[in-house]
Amino acid sequence: MSQLPQVWKLLQNYVRGTRSTDRPTTKYAGNLPFSPLGKHAQKSNRNVTFSQVNLQKEILCQRLRISLETWTLENSDGEFQTSDRQLHEEIYDLLGDAALTIEVVEKVMELLIVEKQLRPVPLFVRLEDFYQRWCRGQFIDAPPNENLPQRKLIEILAQNQASGLRQVDIYAGLNVLILLLELHRHAQEQEELRQQINFYPSSVPDKDSFFTSQLLRIINYSDAIEIGNFSNIVGEFLRDGNFRGAYFGNANLTGVNFSGADLSGAYLGDANLTGANFQNANLTGANLGDANLSSANFTDANLSGADLSSANLTGANLSCADLSRADLSRADLRDTELSRANLSNAILFGANLSDAILNHVDLSRADLCRADLSGADLSHATLNGTNLSDTILFSTNLSHASLIAADLSYGKLNGAKLNHAKLNGAMFLGADLSNVDLSGVVLNDADLSGGILNEADLTDADLTDAVLLGTDFSFANLNNANLSGSNLSGAILNGADLTSANLSDAILDDTDLSEANLEEMTWGEQQQWEGVRGLDTALNIPEALREQLGLS
Repeated sequence: MSQLPQVWKLLQNYVRGTRSTDRPTTKYAGNLPFSPLGKHAQKSNRNVTFSQVNLQKEILCQRLRISLETWTLENSDGEFQTSDRQLHEEIYDLLGDAALTIEVVEKVMELLIVEKQLRPVPLFVRLEDFYQRWCRGQFIDAPPNENLPQRKLIEILAQNQASGLRQVDIYAGLNVLILLLELHRHAQEQEELRQQINFYPSSVPDKDSFFTSQLLRIINYSDAIEIGNFSNIVGEFLRDGNFRGAYFGNANLTGVNFSGADLSGAYLGDANLTGANFQNANLTGANLGDANLSSANFTDANLSGADLSSANLTGANLSCADLSRADLSRADLRDTELSRANLSNAILFGANLSDAILNHVDLSRADLCRADLSGADLSHATLNGTNLSDTILFSTNLSHASLIAADLSYGKLNGAKLNHAKLNGAMFLGADLSNVDLSGVVLNDADLSGGILNEADLTDADLTDAVLLGTDFSFANLNNANLSGSNLSGAILNGADLTSANLSDAILDDTDLSEANLEEMTWGEQQQWEGVRGLDTALNIPEALREQLGLS
């Protein structure tokens, strides 16, 4: 508290405008030297440093608040009291030697809004004009006598601080970008400002050009000092921003916050977006092919029609995301969280989804041909009409999933769980379902021709009217299974447990029942048994059937 008089004295001098028209004289508040005062002078240097940092932040907040007010004041002629030249000088003077923090920006915006001193529209117009000039390199490319970054650098070096010309220019431009992003976010929350303030950091999408690349150039310019410089300074302020149609190819955007942002139609191919936050973002039609999206957060994001082919999504969170019609072919989705996501009509050809969490996901009519879903959790998922042909489903959990009319031909399902799944009309041509848990499964009208189900558990399964031509059920558990009306021509049921199974009206032409357990089995009165093989070694044949077949 003992330092507040110094603060207010500095602020008063600043407001009075103690500067020349040719060169700013106000020094950056963050670099002002302060000494501990009064009885606290004996405290440790650590406490003094902490106090100085807080004091410097307070000074910067007040200076920035006053500047944002004065930059929009008009004289009696309706012109701004601060000319464009003076505005540019003050921006470099105030914002040219350090990055704004969220804490400072939020406090300044709160003060302006509470005190009703914010004139957002004229402030936005003036700052955007500076930003566009800065993007074109107007200030750093100016001759020495007009070069504002050089002037600021001279002041910084005079204070024995390390800096460079590019650092000064980058700080000034990125800090103005931060302020514009905050003004845009503030305006979009208010109906009366929404149409007047709409900021496009990469410039307004051009119908004649496919993408806009202005922001990518700024990212690369900023990162020329140090890789990740742009992300570290601006990354957290990108939330709710407008990046529609922007080009970010190969950009380094590690850990940035794109939550709530509009990235529809944007190009992010080959970009490094590790750990980025896309929660509630709009990415419809965006291109993220070959991008590194590991550990990224896409919760509730709209990725419909997006291109994610060959993208690295390991460990990403896509729960409740809309991925309908998205292209995820050959994408790496290992350990990815996709619960309750919408992947209907998505293309996942050859994608790696091993150990992914896909419970309650909608994969209706999706293409998962040759994908790897080993160990994935697809419990309660919807896969109606989905292409799972030649897919790896080792130890995949598909319990209670709906796979109506799905194509699982030649799928590798060893160790998978399909108990209580709905597989009406599904196709399993040549599929390997050996040792699979299919208890309580619904397979009526399904086609399992040529499938391998040896030692599978089909207890209480519904296989009515299923096509089971040449299917291998050797040593399978078909206890209480319903096989009525099914076509078991050429099927192998040797050693199978058909206790209490229903085979009424099933076609048993060339069916092998050797050593099968037929205890309490049900059959039809008109059942044809002439072509059945192995009845002489079958176990527990019902007495009525023995009499019907004339067996001793």
